[in-house]
Formats: sequence, structure tokens, C-alpha cells
Amino acid sequence: MEVEWFVGIDWATTEHVVCLLDARGKVIGERAFAHTGEGIAALCSWLFDKTGATTPAQIHVAIEVPRGAVVETLLERGLSVYSINPKQLDRFRDRFSVAGAKDDRLDAYVLANSLRTDRERFHVLRIDEPVIIQLRAWSRIAEELSDERVRLMNRFREELLRYYPQFLEVADDIGRDWFLALWELIPTPAKAKRINELKIADLLLKRRVRSKNASEILAKLREEPLTVAPGSTEAAVAHITSILPRLRLLNELIKTAETKLDELIELLQSEKEKKNEQSDATILLSWPGIGRIVIATLLAEASQPLAARDYQSLRSLCGVAPVTKATGKRSGPRATVVMRRACSVRLRDAVYYWAQAVIRHDPKSKALYAALRARGKTHGRALRSVADRLLAVACVMLRNGSLYDPEKRKLATAA
Repeated sequence: MEVEWFVGIDWATTEHVVCLLDARGKVIGERAFAHTGEGIAALCSWLFDKTGATTPAQIHVAIEVPRGAVVETLLERGLSVYSINPKQLDRFRDRFSVAGAKDDRLDAYVLANSLRTDRERFHVLRIDEPVIIQLRAWSRIAEELSDERVRLMNRFREELLRYYPQFLEVADDIGRDWFLALWELIPTPAKAKRINELKIADLLLKRRVRSKNASEILAKLREEPLTVAPGSTEAAVAHITSILPRLRLLNELIKTAETKLDELIELLQSEKEKKNEQSDATILLSWPGIGRIVIATLLAEASQPLAARDYQSLRSLCGVAPVTKATGKRSGPRATVVMRRACSVRLRDAVYYWAQAVIRHDPKSKALYAALRARGKTHGRALRSVADRLLAVACVMLRNGSLYDPEKRKLATAA
């Protein structure tokens, strides 16, 4: 048998503690390395010097974080790298310290020894394509910007409720640029009483807003205002004035992020088309109800399960695989089935919105949702079952390289 070595790396922001074991579990060496280019290069050199491995793949490395400079450097050097969920590592740690002791050296040792004895519990890592890495970054940027926009809109809404609640009834999305411009034109109820309707009509025309009527907007804004303490209106106006530039900036940044996502998805499709192959993006986009954010999140956050067409890993990662608790008095018919919490929150949200959209466009998904609701299942539970079916069918489509066909009557199931 070829000699193998097992390495545990307790990752940190400034310094990484490394433990090296041989195939029998004997500690060969322990050392800390700085989180710098020089430090990570020294880590690789130290591992090669200590092991004398004929091939880098003989060195198996366990780490908690699935990506980053350390992981990418090790993979570039040809080492076999694995990741594990921190919660699983916590359970492995109990093997070595029932008292609950925890330090960096112990964690590095636990990682290395657990990889030696329970390698099947770890996830094999690989370097994603450059396009996937960029797609992951831009999808997260888009989500962060959207979350920040919602926070600012909530502040905007609170200030309007303080003195000008009728303004909120003009539009559902109060963060849109035309709505911000309308507030700047009519910032107070007193201003609404004096403004000419033609100015509102001109604003709507310039902003290309065809769903709103100037006379209806003015009538709404001229409704009986709230009675507030002197100075309250001025204070609210000052607060909103500070919010508007940030909302406008976020609107522009979100547009940029969405454009970039579209470009990267098209690039993924074109790269496969050059090889006369069907891209995963093209196959997934053939589904009704799937949009830019959902497809970007799936391709970026679940790239490895999708590439492997691994339905079981995918459904667990997306949180649609239920968790059964059957033990003691709760076994058999009394067993309970609960929602999976250990999953990727971003993927769980993505497939939730995908299922929510697809039940409006796909008859089979709609029928499945209706049947589950009729059996007393909650909205969320029914949508998770719909999402589970979507992932099962998607994996079959990806394996076959076929687009979605609503005429097929048989539901595909994962192998």
C-alpha cells in the first residue's frame, strides 16, 4: 500500500495551525503558519519535506472552510483537500475530549485523525471554473445590495408613516427612482396642496411611468394629513433627504450586478456551445419560473453537486430533504419529520422562490402543490416538496442533456 499522510488545518484570519499524521495516526509534526503568501507557501513546502510524498495527491488535507487562499493554494499544488461542516467537527472533537476542551492544536489534530478514520464524512474539494467563481461573487453582491436596499426602504417607510402615510399608497415599491423623484417634488402635505397636477404628469412622462395617473396621485396626496408636533415634519424630511442618495446609488449598483450576472450566465452558455455541448445553465433556464437570481445562486452555490448530478447531496444542501426523528417512543408511526436546518440558506431561499414561481406556470407542480395543501400540509412544506421534485427532474435532465418538456407525463426520479 502507498503511504498516505493526513493533515488537519485549523483555519484562522491571521495564523493557521497545522497537524500532520501518518497512515497509522502518529503525529509527524505540528506547526503554525501565517496567513500570508509566504506563510502558505511555507506550509506546502513543510508538508512535502516532512512526508517525502512521491505525488502530492498522497497528502490528504482536512479543513473547515471550503474555499479561500489556503484551499486554493493546496489544490493548485495537487494535494487532496476535504472540507467538513463545523457542527460535524464538533461531534468528532468529543471523541478526544469529553470535558469539552477546545484549542487550535486539538482542532487541527481532530481534523487530521477524523479524515484518517472517517474520510467518507468529508467533502472532496476542487477548484471551480473562473466563471463560476465570478458568478458566486456577483450573486452574493446582488443579494447584499438588495438586503441593504430593503433596510433603507424600511427607514424611508417609517419616516413617511411618521408624517405622510398617504404617500405610501402611491406605489408598492417605494425604492424606485421615480417614486424618490416624486417625493422630492412633493415632500410634505402642505406642498401637495399647492402643486400643479401638470408637474406630476410631466415627471411621470419623463420617468416613463405609464401605470400611474397624475390626478389620482394628487388626490391621494391631498387627503387629510396627520396632525404632528411642530418640527416633526422638518425632522422627517431631513432624515429622508439623507436616505435618498443612498437608495439611488443602490439602485444603480443592483442594475450593474444584474447585468453582470446576465453576462456571466451567457458566457457559461457560450463556452459549452463552442464545444457543441448543452450547458447546465441552458437546461435549467428551460424550466418555467426560474429567473436570473435563482439560476445564478444554483450554479454558484451548488456547482459541485450539479456537476456530479448528485440529487441526494443537492436536496440536502438546498434544505428540501426532510429530517426524520425516530427513536424510543417516537419510532414507527410516531416518528416525526421536521424541516432540515443544516443547509445553505442562500440555496434554500433560491429553491423556495423557484418553487413559488413554478406552481404558477407548470401544471404538474401546481397539481402537486394543491394535493399537498389538500392533505393539510403548510405552504412552506408543500413548496419544499415541489422544490424536491424540481431538483429530481433537473438532475435527470442534466444527466440526459435534455431541455424541460411539459408534455412528458412520467415524473422523473433520481437514480
